[in-house]
Amino acid sequence: MRALLVYPKFPDTFWSFRYALQFIRKRASSPPLGLLTIAALLPTDWQIRLVDLNIRSLSHEDIEWAEMVMVSAMVVQRPSAREVIARCKAAGKRVVAGGPLFLGEWQDFPEVDHFVLNEGEITLPVFLRDLEKDTPQRVYSTDDYADMSRSPVPRWDLLDTRYYDSLSIQYSRGCPFNCDFCNVTAMLGHRPRTKTADQILAELDSMYALGWRRNIFFVDDNFIGNRKQLKEEILPALIRWRQGKKGCHFITEASINLADDPELMRMMVSAGFTSVFVGIETPAEESLAECHKGQNLRRNLVESVRRLQQFGLQVMGGFIVGFDSDRPNIFQQQLEFIQKSGIVTAMVGLLQAPYGTALYQRMAREGRLLSELSGSNTDGSTNILPKMGLDTLRQGYRRLIGELYSPQTFYERVRTFLENYNPPGLNVSIHWEEVYAFFASMWRLGVLGRERKEYWRLFFWTLWKYPRKFALAITFAIYGYHFRQVFQNQADS
Repeated sequence: MRALLVYPKFPDTFWSFRYALQFIRKRASSPPLGLLTIAALLPTDWQIRLVDLNIRSLSHEDIEWAEMVMVSAMVVQRPSAREVIARCKAAGKRVVAGGPLFLGEWQDFPEVDHFVLNEGEITLPVFLRDLEKDTPQRVYSTDDYADMSRSPVPRWDLLDTRYYDSLSIQYSRGCPFNCDFCNVTAMLGHRPRTKTADQILAELDSMYALGWRRNIFFVDDNFIGNRKQLKEEILPALIRWRQGKKGCHFITEASINLADDPELMRMMVSAGFTSVFVGIETPAEESLAECHKGQNLRRNLVESVRRLQQFGLQVMGGFIVGFDSDRPNIFQQQLEFIQKSGIVTAMVGLLQAPYGTALYQRMAREGRLLSELSGSNTDGSTNILPKMGLDTLRQGYRRLIGELYSPQTFYERVRTFLENYNPPGLNVSIHWEEVYAFFASMWRLGVLGRERKEYWRLFFWTLWKYPRKFALAITFAIYGYHFRQVFQNQADS
């Protein structure tokens, strides 16, 4: 069997980093880890080809070569996925689809031949057995959760890693918390299921053997869901693995209560973690209570963020406006909190209700569901009718974003972060791409950019006060350029 695995294109979004990636001559932030894992589960005698549309186009020759096309996509990739499916069906190919997009919307894709839903470690083998008997069903789904200790090493050999900024690895699935707007637990459950240290090291070894030395993103829904195993097995193994190796800094996602555990923070930094995404959502306690974000309640969130930064972890934050409890001053509250905390990479979006979540079910009962979900956290859209009114919410959101990423406000936030950030040993990997980005930033931001005054102010301020953090300052200046481009394009559309 000749199987063509296709990953649809992402639109320009906050997390695409498209405009920042141009500075380091990369085409995509991360590879399609799900498809690479599926490839490792396919029969060894199959011929497999992977096309990531964020890296290159899907050619007529690709489609003609294939006997079967397998598509995996997230909701935000819906338009591209439709185009891929239409092209492949027009060519008479059997199409198999899976991933979060199809989990909630498979009925909307009548042209797809087979859906392999939920976790592929469970449903794909059943599909393959039926396919071998020539009795494949249309939909394969399960209420069970996969045993992560049996998940294979992804097929990195199918990928041209030169075009990515980071590679990905998954240690666990599931999250112990119960945020009502999050579909992670709806898809993957509350009990974190984990891989062993041997599995993690085998995956890291496979990346390192390819010559990979850039960032590695642990794409866990909540990396610290199983602290006992982290402290006793995973982090000690990662610390040993790093000895004698260059580069390969780690990024992950975790809940804010990581800030309550100094031992865990120290171990993560020693293991090579430099950045963590945290779902902060809102400084308004009544809104946190509304969405059942109990882990964020009854704490000084600014101090928690600063504690993470002082231990050496850069904090990327997720924020939401549009909760039923939100008042008209929420936009100013969010701005003041983000500025005070020094969260440079602050993703602010309107509240949305993904399929399968408790919020979705509540909005359906109350008759407040609107158009289909866009899948983008920052395009100014929502699929629910907010209590404050759509016009009020959208106008407040536009004002917030306009101020948050204006050059003066953004660069002020970078300086706040650099003053808070105090890693025990600042280990910044400089590759030729970063050297190119440095000179490109001076021209595009320092000469041509409308932020040139703020750029040069940060440039010399950092050189004078924090020379060891200079590379970070330039990196964040480039991030700011990307964020402004994304939100400006949305405002113009």
